[in-house]
Amino acid sequence: MSTQKKLRSADWFGKQDKMSFVHRSWFRNQGYPDDYFMNRPVIGICNTWSELTPCNGHLRDIAEVVKRGVLEAGGVPFEFPVTSLGETVMRPTTMLFRNLASMDVEETIRANPIDGVVLLTGCDKTTPSTIMGACSVDLPTIVVPGGAMLNGQFRGECIGSGTFNWMIKEKQGVEHYTMQDILEVEKGVARSQGHCMTMGTASTMACMSEALGLTLPGAAAIPAVDARKKLLAQLSGRRIVEMVREDLTLSRILTRHAFENAIVINSAIGGSSNFIIHLLAIAGRIGVPLSLEDFDAIGSRVPLLVNLKPSGKFLMEDFYYAGGLPVVVREMQSYLKSDVMTVNGRGLCDNCTVSPCYNPAVIATLEAPLQPAAGMVVLKGNLCEQGAVIKPAAASAHLLRHRGRAVVFESMEDYIARIDDPDLDIDENCVIVLKGAGPVGYPGMPEVGNVDLPMKLLQKGVKDMVRISDGRMSGTAGGTVVLHISPESAVGGTLAVVYDGDMIELDVAARKLHLDITDEELAARKAKWQAPSPMADRGYVKFYIDHVQQAHLGADLDVLRGGSGAEVLRDLH
Repeated sequence: MSTQKKLRSADWFGKQDKMSFVHRSWFRNQGYPDDYFMNRPVIGICNTWSELTPCNGHLRDIAEVVKRGVLEAGGVPFEFPVTSLGETVMRPTTMLFRNLASMDVEETIRANPIDGVVLLTGCDKTTPSTIMGACSVDLPTIVVPGGAMLNGQFRGECIGSGTFNWMIKEKQGVEHYTMQDILEVEKGVARSQGHCMTMGTASTMACMSEALGLTLPGAAAIPAVDARKKLLAQLSGRRIVEMVREDLTLSRILTRHAFENAIVINSAIGGSSNFIIHLLAIAGRIGVPLSLEDFDAIGSRVPLLVNLKPSGKFLMEDFYYAGGLPVVVREMQSYLKSDVMTVNGRGLCDNCTVSPCYNPAVIATLEAPLQPAAGMVVLKGNLCEQGAVIKPAAASAHLLRHRGRAVVFESMEDYIARIDDPDLDIDENCVIVLKGAGPVGYPGMPEVGNVDLPMKLLQKGVKDMVRISDGRMSGTAGGTVVLHISPESAVGGTLAVVYDGDMIELDVAARKLHLDITDEELAARKAKWQAPSPMADRGYVKFYIDHVQQAHLGADLDVLRGGSGAEVLRDLH
């Protein structure tokens, strides 16, 4: 254990002057005793609870359990709210507000007498936004994932929240589900507290946090309503106090090797493509060099071990009962960097040396993986000069090398208006091209890349087509979908000048996405292109449009990359 340094909170509470009198006396109205202000670590509990974020609806209870642990270890817990991002209700997309929430977290931590932070997370963007904000301050920090819901149930079948969303059009139009059927699914698909129980973005972010070393071992997969979630929360409360005393800050944990380990683990679990854009943003905040190309170089040839929807069969509850992420870490040790520290002061691999698998149908072995190479692939070509991504584990093998005629939709509204027109000139060999879904263009880069297929093709039995866009795809979704095209169409990337009838070539093995026109024709089209009008002229959205970076940089705001640290030089006035 390192020599204890002066607590940051002592600058607020530990002096014998007027301002410390002000700070202490106002806290006295809560009935706190003298020893709360006598060199005890002050722990901020950053709570993303909100009734508008159903996935995080139980976090008020979790916060109380964390407080127990903090008090037991000799700390002083103070819970504070931050912007919560409810994936299921916020318009136009929660991604528009991820960076705003990170600003809220960063400035709330920095401005207050906090020595260490517990991040209570759950729904997709609440995890990366809170980690991003905490990175820019760089205090001792631990993550307590909120946990997934119990398995969804419908007429004796396990169904995944989120994943079923993308089947509704086909269920109604092809399998003739009635509104009563859909209502019954609604009541059974999200049947407990917690976030989506597929390996969607929420579960991926929980696994990312554990793989980065930011949670106690085994935290990612515990269901929200399992009593062991509260046990984990209480132990995390104890541990953050020790981390403050050890000065175990985020920058000591989040090294380059920690990020490389997270990329390996994300490939092994079949994690969401959203992992890429969030990990890039986190790396930008903590100052670790990480590029889009790293995700391919490090992760694309990693075997898939976890058999979870949307790429597989099972759900997060099954993953936990099978042994959870520690089993994957143990299996993947030969791929992982061993010289990384986690929040408990031990190495990631050291934490998982004794982690038996209880269900090999859910977690495969390295010797007999579900797929030999299933990580994210980064594409390049004249259609995506700065890159695009595809998740082969969720794609159709026969479409991974494909040449097809473009059917172009200039916006999501254009797509909605025309996709089911019986006269639309489209067949299963075409490539659906969606523009205007990038960080600037939508704005906010929504999860619309995995657009539904035309009803007339669904009714023919077509299950998948190549779809490309500058948007994202939900982690709960699948398909042969090219995402994150950079530069996006709204800033004049090549996607902006794709026309109906153009031929597009996708070759995943060759890492290629190509618009089959001459360089001269491409230059002529770009010369004629006119930028669309901005989607906002005031407020946060205007600020976002003016400062958001492209997808290959993580879509963070340029003014937020890096950090300002924890020091606040001027006193309260």
